[in-house]
Amino acid sequence: MPRTSTRTGTRQSRTAALRVALATGAVLAVTVGCSAQVVTDPAGAADDKPGTGSGSGVRIDPAGPASSSPSAEPAAASKPPATPSAKPSKSATEKPAPPKPKTVLASGAEGDQVRELQARLRQIAHFNRAPTGYYGSVTATAVSSFQAKRGLPQTGTTDTVTWQKLLGMTKKPTAAQLRPPAAVKPAPKPDKRCLTGRVLCISKNSRSLSWMIDGKVMSTMDVRFGSQYTPTREGTFKVGWKSRDHVSTLYDTPMPYAMFFSGGQAVHYSADFAARGYSGASHGCVNVRDEKKIAALFDQVRTGDKVVVYK
Repeated sequence: MPRTSTRTGTRQSRTAALRVALATGAVLAVTVGCSAQVVTDPAGAADDKPGTGSGSGVRIDPAGPASSSPSAEPAAASKPPATPSAKPSKSATEKPAPPKPKTVLASGAEGDQVRELQARLRQIAHFNRAPTGYYGSVTATAVSSFQAKRGLPQTGTTDTVTWQKLLGMTKKPTAAQLRPPAAVKPAPKPDKRCLTGRVLCISKNSRSLSWMIDGKVMSTMDVRFGSQYTPTREGTFKVGWKSRDHVSTLYDTPMPYAMFFSGGQAVHYSADFAARGYSGASHGCVNVRDEKKIAALFDQVRTGDKVVVYK
């Protein structure tokens, strides 16, 4: 058999075997000194996810949707649910109430600060009397009037807000404003019973008391009497007893420099008279509003001295 024919037959046999192998899906190994390897896309290595490592043989398309991976989850699911913020408590949102003003002076107070309060109120026409140093109903009314004018609560009590407002609107009172000289009134013509001896000569018409010795007037002062329901008795009496710091057991009110002449009726200093003037009345006593004058008189009058009360 010729060699050419033999070679041709052998080549044809190899070609036929190769076709059979390709047709049956056999793996073609390249004989370059290495074993066969599965070819992967190097670009997919960066997108590997658990279970799809580079040795798994699964090719991942980077352009594909995220849902194509079995282990992929929606982006929203990875965020924890929003927790509603707690509303602030009512006490945290409300502003604390401002502190209440402190009381500086109130009814019943006495002293130089009360006198200054009255003098300052007088500067702006809220107090129309001479300062007395006693915080009575007249002073409380004046303070209330001032508070109303300035839009403050009308308590009649001088608190820190009222006091600071008043200080800002007035000047520091002078000595003359704090203690203005009293108007000297001429002594009325005395009753004839007052012309001899040591006498407290008291006139209801002139509302005055004259301290007289043997017909000579030693001092005079304004006085106030009882109301129509508790009138001051008229007549001639004697000073029965004296009490410098007396307090009424019936009305529980102070009666300083008391000189009793008829039962429970006495000549004494009245802080209420000093504050309210003639808008008030006593329970029958003879009230004196000038404390210095009554204090001096108390030291001069003796038990047994005559008292004359007349119209």
